[in-house]
Amino acid sequence: MIVGLLTSGFVLLAFVLAFIILLQKGKSSLGLGGMGGGSQMLFGGSGGQEVFQKITWVLLALFMFGSLSIAIMKSRKHANPSNISYNMPLPSAEDVYE
Repeated sequence: MIVGLLTSGFVLLAFVLAFIILLQKGKSSLGLGGMGGGSQMLFGGSGGQEVFQKITWVLLALFMFGSLSIAIMKSRKHANPSNISYNMPLPSAEDVYE
């Protein structure tokens, strides 16, 4: 259940990340980023990254951490399956060589 909940949040995070990336202004100033008005500099006009870039880096870190954690949880789930029956009879030699 927890893996399904994390996967749903991960998919939502992927869509938000894609949307934020599409909102950013490109180097040639084409795209959807130009609709937002002036440049939004976090530390003034002299330096620093734009706010959208900061948000993108944070979302990217969450995306990578989420994908790693879901992969680890899925591998642990499949490494110790609880439905293995150790009392199954072994096949006889006649069954193997038929």
